[in-house]
Amino acid sequence: MIDIFELERYCNGLLDAGGFEDYCPNGLQLDAGRREIRRLVTGVTASQAVIAAAEQAGADLLLVHHGYFWRGEPAPLTGVKGRRVRHLIRAEIGLMAYHLPLDAHPELGNNRTLGDLLGIRQGRPLAQGLVWQGELEDELPAALARRMTRLLGRAPLLIAAGDRPIRRIGWCTGAAQGAIVEAAAAGLDAFVSGEISESTTHLARELGIHYFAAGHHATERFGVQALGQHLAEKFALDHLFIDDDNPV
Repeated sequence: MIDIFELERYCNGLLDAGGFEDYCPNGLQLDAGRREIRRLVTGVTASQAVIAAAEQAGADLLLVHHGYFWRGEPAPLTGVKGRRVRHLIRAEIGLMAYHLPLDAHPELGNNRTLGDLLGIRQGRPLAQGLVWQGELEDELPAALARRMTRLLGRAPLLIAAGDRPIRRIGWCTGAAQGAIVEAAAAGLDAFVSGEISESTTHLARELGIHYFAAGHHATERFGVQALGQHLAEKFALDHLFIDDDNPV
């Protein structure tokens, strides 16, 4: 058991939440009145389905990667967002969210956990940004695509730059398709992101770099689970991950 505000302070420090200029507020987004946290539920996005499942599971706190109050979106709590917030308040479930800080964390982050899952060696940030790089052992693009399918539960979209094997690979989870230019400039053989744009196909072909679009949701399921498990072990919490599958 831990006080919700103490848990927030711990997570803010662990993830260096104040060190990021983000698109949404990081940390506690909704205080629903319950101070003592015993049961923690994690998910990728605070969707209505995840909220309902968290209530069914008896959650005191919902911890997600994609929360609310994004920059540029309408502020009123109406429509879909209003219904979600009302549900959380009625169920007395607090909402905590970490976006870029969870992508970047060197041990628990989305990039670290995806790289480890894919067996990428010597995973590390490329320069000072959110893109990571590492090594594979001369893996052919089609073979890596098959392995991604098995490990992520969905087939990636592969834009292959010929048949040459992959030795140096870059990746960034979520909507990071634009970073393919940075990956190619660094001399990497391949780049993995979650989403793809229409222009990404042309860039991959013209830059001569293998590209994998492995799914925004699929690539960002692992950081929040790692964070939830870390918190459960440190503070003796019950932890449950709820996967509201998303093909994007």
